[in-house]
Amino acid sequence: MDISTIIGLVMAIGLVLGSIMMGGGLGDFIDVPSLMITVGGSIAAVLINFQLKVAMGAANVVKKCFLVKVQTPDEVISQFREFATTARRDGLLALEGEVENIDDDFLKRGLEQVVGGTSKEDLSVALETEVAAIMTRHSNGKKIVDAVAAAAPAFGMIGTLIGLVQMLKSLDDPSQIGGGMAVALLTTLYGAVIANMFCIPLAGKLEVRSQEELMIRELMIAGLVSLVEGQAPRALEERLLAYLSPKSRETATQQAA
Repeated sequence: MDISTIIGLVMAIGLVLGSIMMGGGLGDFIDVPSLMITVGGSIAAVLINFQLKVAMGAANVVKKCFLVKVQTPDEVISQFREFATTARRDGLLALEGEVENIDDDFLKRGLEQVVGGTSKEDLSVALETEVAAIMTRHSNGKKIVDAVAAAAPAFGMIGTLIGLVQMLKSLDDPSQIGGGMAVALLTTLYGAVIANMFCIPLAGKLEVRSQEELMIRELMIAGLVSLVEGQAPRALEERLLAYLSPKSRETATQQAA
């Protein structure tokens, strides 16, 4: 669980709700027509922009903002150090017993290919292709969130214009002015909240998560290729440490020692 995402969302929602409650009641800020225009319009825009199966799959990508399953670089390097030690002592076939203990499907498939005698060229091509497919799915998910972030304020403006038209047509009937003004103002508010409180921050977090996963996958590919090459544990470790920043490299080295 990514606690920073949860804390950020709770803080944002709490601050907005708190300011509303301090100035009056929450009921004044609930308007069904405004929600229909802003939320419904944003969903419609996404469905127009993307295929249905892509739009439906966005939820699985957005979950990465809250659920973190990818290993840390230190854990990956430590794991491959053990793999290299086992392979150096007992051969690559000895790693077959490690496959069932691996939770990461990408690493499991890669290690199975190593044990199966796949060449390093074929191994690299297969894993890089899989990484490219993963990045494409991440990109599609982020594009959908970005599309909602762009559409929500736009539909908020559309709702504002609708509300103003309704208000101007009802100037001779003061009882209708309030409803028109509510639609005019609340759709703009809803659009701004959806975009700036949820979609834009979540899109940024998805970008960070995607880059983190890309780095871990590239680290795993380098480790698997090193196993095929028969590199010594120390040489393999040095190769993987090159992917880290100097500070992270120093921390990983200290932990290994």
